[in-house]
Amino acid sequence: MEPSGPETELAGWPLLRLDEWAQTRDTLHLWTQVVGKIRMAHAPMLNHWWQVPLYLSPRGLTTSSIPHPRGAFDIEFDFCDHQLRIRAANGTGQTIPLRPMPTAGFHAEVFEALDRLGLDTAIRPTPVEVEPAVPFAEDHQHASYDPAAARLFWRQLLQADRVMNRFRSHFSGKASPVHFFWGAMDLVCTRFSGRTAPRHPGGAPNCADWVMVEAYSHEVSSCGFWPGGGEEGAFYSYAYPEPEGFSAHRLSIDGAFYSQELREFVLPYECVRGAKDPDGELMRFLQETYAAAAGPGNWDRARLETDPDRWLGLLP
Repeated sequence: MEPSGPETELAGWPLLRLDEWAQTRDTLHLWTQVVGKIRMAHAPMLNHWWQVPLYLSPRGLTTSSIPHPRGAFDIEFDFCDHQLRIRAANGTGQTIPLRPMPTAGFHAEVFEALDRLGLDTAIRPTPVEVEPAVPFAEDHQHASYDPAAARLFWRQLLQADRVMNRFRSHFSGKASPVHFFWGAMDLVCTRFSGRTAPRHPGGAPNCADWVMVEAYSHEVSSCGFWPGGGEEGAFYSYAYPEPEGFSAHRLSIDGAFYSQELREFVLPYECVRGAKDPDGELMRFLQETYAAAAGPGNWDRARLETDPDRWLGLLP
């Protein structure tokens, strides 16, 4: 892991090798599922499960405001002070130190804190999109938390979130927020053509097929970042349904390739971090892979795309 200090803490694209934090990553994945499922238990259903993700915050990952009969509350992973913060609309709150502990212990402490705040909550007790799916309350294996690694991962997400939001701004059609799906532990942004899609076959581990049917009810070009697929994680881009010629599209980005196994374009994080212009390299990857989907897929690009700087010269 790279050294850090106050003067360079948030500068640049951080180095974080997967083999240096794999156990913390896998534990944190399950912890984000516990918190994400709490949000899902209270938030009304939105198309494509947009009510369930977490979001980047200036200190970590947050649920944003969760509706509740007693008002509202939120939960935030604070990767600066390494605390899980639960805040209620009535001004009360609870704090749980983020530290090495079994997922069963984390699960118990979170629900004890919710009970103390009067925020009654029931969730489905097993994780999704992982194998095996051990119930949270019985998982004593995943118990690692390296504060430095968790903070570096958050910094990776901050950089990705910033560029992906810029990419999103070039699209005026239906598009998701840039959000963190805790099922696969990835930061995602999805564009939609406006047309419905063939029924998705499902197949995600320990996740009902109807979940994927809802997620992919319409044609998409989706991109994201996840802590896998490379020595330091990877960016990806895919289309559903995949148009003819998508996989054969030639990219101009060094290190990017189409994975036949994953059926998506992959750009290892280290290729972005080591580039002369990391922001530009990632933006080119996002733009070129979107074009590989939208062109052969016959998207109405003239209607769906826009210039986010179109008002700059007119602003007071």
